[in-house]
Amino acid sequence: MSAHQPCNPFAGQDFNWLLETQAQANARKPLLIWEPFDRPAETYSYAQFDHAVGRVAAALEALGVRSGDRVLIHLENCPEFLLTWAACGELGAIAVNTNTRSSAEEMHYFVTHSDCRVAISQPSLIASLARVRDKLRWLACTAHNAGEPAELPSGVVPYAELLAPEPAAQRRRVAADPLRPMYVQYTSGTTSRPKGVVLTHGNALWAARVNAYHQDLRSDDIHLAVMPLFHTNALGYSFLTSLWVGGTLVLQPRFSASRFWDVAVRNRCTWHSAVPFFMRALLAQPKPERHYFRLWGTAMCDPALAQPFGIKTIGWWGMTETISHPIIGLTGLPNTEMSIGRAASTYQICVVDDDGQPVEVGASGHLRVLGLRGVSLFKEYLDDPAATAASFDAQGWFLSGDRVTLLEDGSIKFADRDKDMLKVGGENVAASEIERVLLGVPGVVEVAVVAQRHAMLDEVPYAFVAVASEIDADRHDEFIERLFAQCRSQLADFKVPAGIRIVDDFPRVTLEKIAKAELRKQLAAEAAIR
Repeated sequence: MSAHQPCNPFAGQDFNWLLETQAQANARKPLLIWEPFDRPAETYSYAQFDHAVGRVAAALEALGVRSGDRVLIHLENCPEFLLTWAACGELGAIAVNTNTRSSAEEMHYFVTHSDCRVAISQPSLIASLARVRDKLRWLACTAHNAGEPAELPSGVVPYAELLAPEPAAQRRRVAADPLRPMYVQYTSGTTSRPKGVVLTHGNALWAARVNAYHQDLRSDDIHLAVMPLFHTNALGYSFLTSLWVGGTLVLQPRFSASRFWDVAVRNRCTWHSAVPFFMRALLAQPKPERHYFRLWGTAMCDPALAQPFGIKTIGWWGMTETISHPIIGLTGLPNTEMSIGRAASTYQICVVDDDGQPVEVGASGHLRVLGLRGVSLFKEYLDDPAATAASFDAQGWFLSGDRVTLLEDGSIKFADRDKDMLKVGGENVAASEIERVLLGVPGVVEVAVVAQRHAMLDEVPYAFVAVASEIDADRHDEFIERLFAQCRSQLADFKVPAGIRIVDDFPRVTLEKIAKAELRKQLAAEAAIR
């Protein structure tokens, strides 16, 4: 007897159905308020945004973009990011969103791995695409850097030309299919290279609908987004939720502590997704006499950092692969402080020991998530069936790579990461990415990268390096500078180690593996005596 096939909750729908539906229902209402740093705000109504998406889709099609093509979006926060992303969905193309802080070497990997032939970028980021220009059929470029006017590079298509064509009266060009891939977001993993997480139209609709439910978002909410759109947080938790409920998104190029309250108060923002770094920075700013926030969301419920603002703050846990939050705090009822929330009603989760058995209350274990592939969980890793298969157990549970602790009241606390990962100011960084770059320097024998605590960023990478005997001790300073230079040339700035230390040997555990926990303890002890 064959297994039952669950019905897709978004059968017959896709992202562009949602956009069209809301544009008809809320034509004149603001969907997007763009707040650049150097000029007045721009407002796109639902109807204006939808019309602009049609223009960009018509231009992309005229330039040869077809269903299934992969389009690189390498942009800081700006309206063009969202317009291009939505236009790709209309054509059945796949948007590939990449971190704007990536190095030229990293961008070469992203473009070659995803097989992008078309790219949309901005003047300040063109240099990072120099190594892949010959792989692209064409490159379009905005005339600004996240709102700041800039000289358009030669040899590129001005983005303004993508807004020129009038969309056809009948715009749908592909049949609505919720399992059609819509976008790819690269995420750090335990391997030396990031994996491309393939997300569908159904994933986008799940993010819109379920995140809105989790966040108690309403049509009168005005969501302030300052995190980068190339991450799940701003795209899924902020933009898509606002679209689902008919709300408004206020978008800034990036976080700015000195501009935060002015924009938030002037636009009467009611919702904000934050990271601890933002809160620490805002504590140094004058707090307005009045604001309109009713809820914030962050990594934990009611953290001490948020309490001076007097804003209820819910915790959550999610990943790019999980689309939304399998663990979420309650918006209208009390939460356990510093927990990440409770098991969401929209997923199934389990916490198991090393043998796959459920852990008892008070114990920590491996977090696994059960959902529907292509809807509540990602579809696959791009062109990597082996990595996809390895991410699920025999019963189909997704292996998160995180450890959590079950509390007596049913709440859950984050415990640790199974994966060798760092969290640098909200950015996930795989230690192996940095180790790969350092091992590429002649004379390096062995490397261990660990997290060092940081007052503002929570963690920063720190590298311990063993070198060949021919590297004289009196040349170590010079060699360390060479290692830093290699990292700066091949890694995004937030992945460059805060420090590099040459060691004679490493502490070891079973099978001669480096005992990274001992290295972390060493750094902590050194910091304590400073």
